[in-house]
Amino acid sequence: MEFAFLHNLATGFGAALSLGNLLFCLAGVLLGTLIGVLPGIGPIPTIAMLLPVTFGLPPLSSLIMLAGIYYGAQYGGSTTSILVNMPGEASSIVTTLDGHPMARQGRAGAALSTAALGSFFAGCAGTVFVAAFGPPLAGLAQEFNSPDYFALMVLGLVMAVVLAHGPVLKAIGMVLVGLLLGLVGTDVNSGLTRYTFGIDEIWDGIDFLPLVIGLFGIVEIVSNLEKREISHASITGRLDRLWPSRQDFREAWPAALRGTALGALLGILPGGGAVLASFAAYTLEKKIAKDPSRFGKGAIEGVAGPESANNAAAQSSFIPLLTLGLPSNAIMALMMGAMIIQGIQPGSAVMTKHPELFWGLVASMWLGNAMLVVINLPLIGIWVRLLSVPYRLLYPAILLFCLVGVYSTNNNIAQLVLTALFTVFGYVLLRFGCEAAPLVLGFILGPLMEENLRRSLVFSRGDPAIFVQRPISATLLAFTVILIALVAFPRFRRTREVAFQE
Repeated sequence: MEFAFLHNLATGFGAALSLGNLLFCLAGVLLGTLIGVLPGIGPIPTIAMLLPVTFGLPPLSSLIMLAGIYYGAQYGGSTTSILVNMPGEASSIVTTLDGHPMARQGRAGAALSTAALGSFFAGCAGTVFVAAFGPPLAGLAQEFNSPDYFALMVLGLVMAVVLAHGPVLKAIGMVLVGLLLGLVGTDVNSGLTRYTFGIDEIWDGIDFLPLVIGLFGIVEIVSNLEKREISHASITGRLDRLWPSRQDFREAWPAALRGTALGALLGILPGGGAVLASFAAYTLEKKIAKDPSRFGKGAIEGVAGPESANNAAAQSSFIPLLTLGLPSNAIMALMMGAMIIQGIQPGSAVMTKHPELFWGLVASMWLGNAMLVVINLPLIGIWVRLLSVPYRLLYPAILLFCLVGVYSTNNNIAQLVLTALFTVFGYVLLRFGCEAAPLVLGFILGPLMEENLRRSLVFSRGDPAIFVQRPISATLLAFTVILIALVAFPRFRRTREVAFQE
């Protein structure tokens, strides 16, 4: 077994170390760092905008680049959070609480290096987690049949509702809207069109690109244009010393270990991810600290824990996608869309039919994390100077890139009309405080759920008992019922709301 593992890693590094893939990895982590530094441009809009680019790339190269953008953004967001108290990425919001106070005390170098080293350690540990637990989960997935996949997707959507920000009813509504949008088009079984309202352009269904670019990319631009230009608070002191002191190391490394473990676990959960992991790690460090009053005033644990957690979660969130075909968050849904565009069906078959893809992606994560440590600290000055570029000068280029990308996929003006409609819809959702991520998960999983539901009922001749007769599907549905019951309890709902407020 150990020999097989080493052989698989050798296969992965052989694929990832090709010159082309190394360049795409470098491009991904550099772009990820850049969009992590610049406020208002997160990994979701960036990956959505770059999906059309992946059409002409080899599958492994495109996934390496998109993955590099995701975990690279976790690095970049910490730089501006510490130096100018401005989180460039949502998962770095927590880092401002103690990272910027450290910078104002003249300890910016220690905070930056702690964030970089903690992120590197967590990224490598998260990659080991993917390599270790991916094959067993893929082996388990080989035992799955249609009822089991249906039950797994139901559980995933329910967990996405539980872990979504905001009221439960809004999250349920978003999932249902996503499921309905996924049903638009031609029914593969009967050949009849449904919910098309006589519009020929959506007979094949609603395309993934207009949906995600409208809901995330352009809505993000509109949202940022509504805000006033933010003045950047500068640090006091110079970056004379980048390496942490011995005392800093003693205080930071246990927090980094706890953050790594917590992030790796939360990254797997549907609805989890880097943002949830960073907040949870900060809350944990504050709860177990001997002196919680230090937090918010420059406690190094408040930097090490969250920064390790968000990077570990960014790596481990690939596990359910690559082994079970279940995207754990909106970014993984975009990665799933990229794989489908390339003609690859996510799930256990990836490891057996495309081993160089799975192991090449795993190997590229190690290489990408090493690149990030090498390039981030020397480029701190450049990243900070980029913050002086007003957003009003950036957004026209971003908007143009979005529209060109959507149109170029099939040279159809209907795709631009759909993008505009989803932009308006996304803006309405934003104004009403509804999160778009559950909608995207419902849209991605809806057709797959319907396919597995129908296949199961055909196999059982219409008997729904098939879902509780199989041990795997019965167990997954039992967990789903338990989660629904918990959400129904008012005390659980109040605890959940308080947790998200904290």
